[in-house]
Amino acid sequence: MEITRSIYQIEVPIPDNPLGHLNCYLIEGKVGWTLLDTGWPSPEAFDALKSGLRDAGLGLSNIDRILLTHAHPDHYSLAGRIMAQAPKAVLSTHPLEGVLIKTRYLNHSEFHAGMDALLRQHGVPEPEILSFQPNAMPGSRFMEISLPDRYLYGGEIISTGVVELEVIWTPGHSPGHICLYERKNGLLFSGDHILPVTTPNVGYHTQSGDNPLGDYLYALSKMRHLPVSKVLPGHEQPFTDFKDRLDKITEHHLQREEEIRNAVEESPLNAYDISAGVSWNLPGLSWDQFPPIHRRFAVTETIAHLEYMRWEGKVEKIYRKDGITYRSIGKG
Repeated sequence: MEITRSIYQIEVPIPDNPLGHLNCYLIEGKVGWTLLDTGWPSPEAFDALKSGLRDAGLGLSNIDRILLTHAHPDHYSLAGRIMAQAPKAVLSTHPLEGVLIKTRYLNHSEFHAGMDALLRQHGVPEPEILSFQPNAMPGSRFMEISLPDRYLYGGEIISTGVVELEVIWTPGHSPGHICLYERKNGLLFSGDHILPVTTPNVGYHTQSGDNPLGDYLYALSKMRHLPVSKVLPGHEQPFTDFKDRLDKITEHHLQREEEIRNAVEESPLNAYDISAGVSWNLPGLSWDQFPPIHRRFAVTETIAHLEYMRWEGKVEKIYRKDGITYRSIGKG
């Protein structure tokens, strides 16, 4: 789909995922083309990407730059296969995403062991620890690992010779997440930082830093005064009500904070027990019916909220030999 005469959107399917597809963006350059995000590691996704390129009159060999908003599998996983057929392409992302690529896709045993220990500290029952571990990623045999050639820290201007993109560091959903802003037309490539319907997952993990939700909310607020005419998200569809969406995402987190604070008003609880009583957007399912991956997301999101509230002076973190609990410091 044509966004402007120099920018195209390609929908790349994500099998068995409620989001349905990833939006890759193809951006014209004087010499070659830039691809923003790549797709899930499956033959169907790779075929869809190549089909989208053909619709624009291009092939993989026309790609000379790949930009990653972040290195989650649906955004990163086809990069290696693309670069194998586009040998001049340069892969760029934030340095924290470079660390994530190494520790999640190459040397992942330490990351998984650290997450097991963290979840155990926060009250996840031992029988569930194993089920909380991510299974071998579907399509992993189709994935070729490629390390970044260049790092983007935020503040840079990337020029393709046709389009200029400002790099904005927006941590939270992932520690090195970046957005790209095209000032001439007021276009914001938002990755997973801002989606039109879904509230992006912001979880606490061993690579997230000590306040990922605080990082996320600050990154939202610093973008509020950008003159944005259209948001080009990583999933769902482009949209125009930018500031209204910022307000709704912020309000969602305030409501979640209030719910969590009420849960620890009377006595300290661990994050797992708090998660079990929070309202999640899985209608018709009780906590015990949640698939393990959704319980994992719920627990890590709850920890992120609790840690944000801790740094805001709203809850106290209690360290005990048998784990970590939180209690409200009191409202007012």
